[in-house]
Amino acid sequence: MDNVAAVQQCKSTPWKYQSPPIKILSHQLKRCESRIKNNAQISFWFDRSVQWEKSALDVTVVWMQGTIHEITGEQNTTAKIQDDSGMFTVTGVDSVPKGKPFLIKGKYVMVMGVVQSCTPEPVIRAVKITDLSENPIHKKAWLLEVEDLHRTLP
Repeated sequence: MDNVAAVQQCKSTPWKYQSPPIKILSHQLKRCESRIKNNAQISFWFDRSVQWEKSALDVTVVWMQGTIHEITGEQNTTAKIQDDSGMFTVTGVDSVPKGKPFLIKGKYVMVMGVVQSCTPEPVIRAVKITDLSENPIHKKAWLLEVEDLHRTLP
C-alpha cells in the first residue's frame, strides 16, 4: 500500500477508542488482562494496584518505543521490537503512512497502535510508526516517561 492509499484509509476509518494511547512497557503489557465491554468489544486493562496503588487502566490503545529487532512477512508486514523490558510484535507496519524508509533492524522507533493480545508476547496493530533514532534522548528518557505517566495518572 502506498502512502496516499494509507492516508486515505486512515481518514475514512472512524476512530472508535475513547482514550488516547497510553505509554507502556512490554513487560507491563504482558501482565494485562482482557475484558469484554458492553458492546462486545475486547479491551485490555493493566492492573496498577501493586506497583502504584492505583486502579486498573484501559490500555487498549498504546504508545510503545523500542529498537527494531526483526522485520518479517512477505511484504515486511510484521516487526519484532524490543524495549528495555522485553520484546513485542507489531503487525500492519506496511499499512501505516511513513516518510523515508526506516523499518530497518537497529532503528529506535515509536509505535502507536491497538493491542491485539498481551500474552505470551504483546501484539500491537500499528496505527503510527515514527523513527526516533536520530536523537538518543528518546531512548534514554523512555523508562522515566512511562514511570512518570503511571505515577501521575489517577
